[in-house]
Amino acid sequence: MPKTLPVVDITAPICCTPVSAAPMNTAAALEVALRLKALADPTRIQLMSILLTAEDGEVCTCDLADAVGLAESTVSHHLGQLRKAGMVDSTRRGMNVYHRVHTEALDALRAVLDPNCCR
Repeated sequence: MPKTLPVVDITAPICCTPVSAAPMNTAAALEVALRLKALADPTRIQLMSILLTAEDGEVCTCDLADAVGLAESTVSHHLGQLRKAGMVDSTRRGMNVYHRVHTEALDALRAVLDPNCCR
C-alpha cells in the first residue's frame, strides 16, 4: 500500500522560495509536493488543459465530463482534488457548477519550480 502524505492546508498560495534558491525544508517541500500530486493524474491534466483554453475562462462540470468521456461524478471528484490543491475555483449557478483555473496558484507553482520561467 502506498504511503499517504500528511494533510496540509494547500489552499493558500505557495509561499516558499524557488527550489533552486537553496535546499528546501521539509514543510516547504511537502507543500509543493501536495500540489504536484494533485496535478499528477492524466485526467486532471486534461481537465486543466480544457479549463486553460476555454473561451469564457470557465466550463460547466457537464461539459467537462463530455469532453473527457467520464461520468460527472468522476469529473467532480477530480475537480475536488484540484480545488483542494488551490488550482481550481468553482461557482454554483442553479443546478450547474462552473470551474475555472486559479491562475495565481499556477503562477506561484511555476515560480517555485523555475523562477526564470516565462520572463
